[in-house]
Amino acid sequence: MKTLSDAELAAQPAAYWTGVAYAALIAFTRACQAELGFTQPQFWILRNLSKNDLSPDGQGRSIPELRQAMTSYLRPEDDLAAEAEVLLERGWLTCDDGLCRITDAGDAARAYLASHAPRIRALIHRGVDDADYVVALKVLRQMIENVEGAQVELA
Repeated sequence: MKTLSDAELAAQPAAYWTGVAYAALIAFTRACQAELGFTQPQFWILRNLSKNDLSPDGQGRSIPELRQAMTSYLRPEDDLAAEAEVLLERGWLTCDDGLCRITDAGDAARAYLASHAPRIRALIHRGVDDADYVVALKVLRQMIENVEGAQVELA
């Protein structure tokens, strides 16, 4: 990556760099998870079905309900029905009457997969101290706040 001066960096469009960061971070995370034998959407399905994680009651959910629960982070290419089929074949889910439910083996797999998250995070954060990371997030949050619901008045 080309080295830029602080002045050059200050003139760079935030939307470009957040897009580049998003693509790189998602690709890296998904590659790490693939090395462990699972996909990010499979992990999300397990998390959303587990009473030990994101599910408030551990009750089953349909694929459309899972898709709705993941709407803020699901990518367009993610096929939850196909991912659920893989989990079903592994014995990590059961699906009856249109509802998917996590099995004990699925919950154990979810916990195993989650145990790798700190290592993936450490690889991503290598060379970035927590204080700098916090500042970067605060800046991004402020930019989001600046534009959400803002009236455009350029003229």
